[in-house]
Amino acid sequence: MTNKMWGGRFKEGPSAIMAEINASINFDQRLYAQDIAGSKAHAAMLAKQGIITKSDAADIGKGLDQILNEIEQGKFKFSAALEDIHLNVESRLKELIGDAAGRLHTARSRNDQAVTDMRLYVRDCVDALDAALQELQVALASKAEAHAATLMPGFTHLQSAQPVTFGHHLLAYVEMLGRDRARLADARKRVNENALGAAALAGTSYPIDRHMTSKDLGFSGPMRNSMDAVSARDYILEVLSACTISSIHLSRLAEEIVIWCSSQFRFVKLSDKFTTGSSIMPQKRNPDAAELIRAKPGRILGAFTALAMVMKGLPMAYAKDMQEDKELTFDALDNFALAIAAMAGMVRDMEPQVATLKAAANADYSTATDLADWLVQVLKMPFREAHHVTGRVVALAEKKSCTLSELRLEDMQAIHGGITKDVYKRLTVEASVASRTSFGGTAPANVRREARRWLRASKGK
Repeated sequence: MTNKMWGGRFKEGPSAIMAEINASINFDQRLYAQDIAGSKAHAAMLAKQGIITKSDAADIGKGLDQILNEIEQGKFKFSAALEDIHLNVESRLKELIGDAAGRLHTARSRNDQAVTDMRLYVRDCVDALDAALQELQVALASKAEAHAATLMPGFTHLQSAQPVTFGHHLLAYVEMLGRDRARLADARKRVNENALGAAALAGTSYPIDRHMTSKDLGFSGPMRNSMDAVSARDYILEVLSACTISSIHLSRLAEEIVIWCSSQFRFVKLSDKFTTGSSIMPQKRNPDAAELIRAKPGRILGAFTALAMVMKGLPMAYAKDMQEDKELTFDALDNFALAIAAMAGMVRDMEPQVATLKAAANADYSTATDLADWLVQVLKMPFREAHHVTGRVVALAEKKSCTLSELRLEDMQAIHGGITKDVYKRLTVEASVASRTSFGGTAPANVRREARRWLRASKGK
């Protein structure tokens, strides 16, 4: 049999394969709340403009509310024969209120309806992701404030470079997440445009008020070109791009947690809440949550790439190819939200191993730059010369198997006679981090100030 919602042109129904590839209800049913909200706004506008009666609009509104309640209570029966969420809702509406249901689709098409639903859904997701990223920032900033003076090695090339604080290290990710939130907020502006009323592609001859539906649905305003309205998917691509970048930041932190938990580092401990065991090795505690987060960018970038390839070369205006936007987007946004939540949980859960971190901060002549700085500041030595002298001092300490602060003064003076015992005040890791007071530096006072600034910002202060 043909589809009663659109089948007047057809004598036969679709083949089983056609029905299967064409139907989207298995995944787009999650758009039910947005679809019903859009339909209620559309019906109210039609009534206000005199296109349908107020009585019909009232019946439509009541019927849609009942359908929403049925879906939320799990009583609604979705039908693959009705293809998508739009026709499933409309079919049930007809069962409830009769012919008035058929007037709901006046002056719109499934093309603009589908885009409106998706824009509403993506907007809701962006708002939820922003809130989740803020919670992760709070978790990081809180841990950073608590460990503003906890010493650890700072790395370049994964080699010990200079001592920093654990709090300073965590605040680097707070900054990254701040930029991620800014990208999402900027993308939201282009998500928040109203396609409803563009109809199939050319607009409509009915005297609709697209500004009214925009206001009712919280959009910034109607899209200005009907062909663009039904065929644009760049708003999804932009959000997926922002999510990809942010997931890469999460992946970097996840990788560090994996390293920090290893027996070779032992920088942090994770509890049973965010680790798993081995089926064969009873001693193992695996940071599986971090490893799974580390993998998520591939999935999210994959969604971006797949949708970009769907859209590449498509002529104006709508094409069924665009139905492929949904599953990709749903999967990517679901997994990104899960990764954020898991990371926030791990950050709250992890316990920095203060003694181990400090010992590592002391290793590998991490205060060598402080010695070079002392030579420049006290002896007025050109930095390149100071760099050379310091390199010789480090080589001597390495030969004697001692730290810079353990090297005898006469040994250093044999390399450069101007060095005095005052230099030892600069060779401890505590003195090193305390001296980094430049804006954005690792000094504990800086870290506390920045952590508290972020925490105040999270409360709107």
